[in-house]
Amino acid sequence: MAVEIIGVFIPIVFILSTGIVLVTFFYLRSREKQMLIERGLSAEEVKLFYEQKRDPYNMLKIGIILISFGIGLGVGLILEDYTYKEYWIPFSMFAVTGAGFVIANLVGIKLNKKNENK
Repeated sequence: MAVEIIGVFIPIVFILSTGIVLVTFFYLRSREKQMLIERGLSAEEVKLFYEQKRDPYNMLKIGIILISFGIGLGVGLILEDYTYKEYWIPFSMFAVTGAGFVIANLVGIKLNKKNENK
């Protein structure tokens, strides 16, 4: 395919996939609420259900993942300049971001256990 044709399809695919993700999110959220209503839960029980579902360390996990992404990008750029090989940037970004996901999960588990013991 010509580069111009691919360039036209990129924003179209991006907009369609973003729309599908948003519609699916709102649909599943409304289905969840309908199921809670069908079970006959009171307002206090619904509130308790959503409070239990919420993770208090979400922003910490996102921060760890974003920091690891930035470190991976920086390391990849340094290695590319040092070795003149183009594969270092995606390799280090994926490797360090993957490690960031693992670290964020372990930190979240540790903090949840600490909160349960209190």
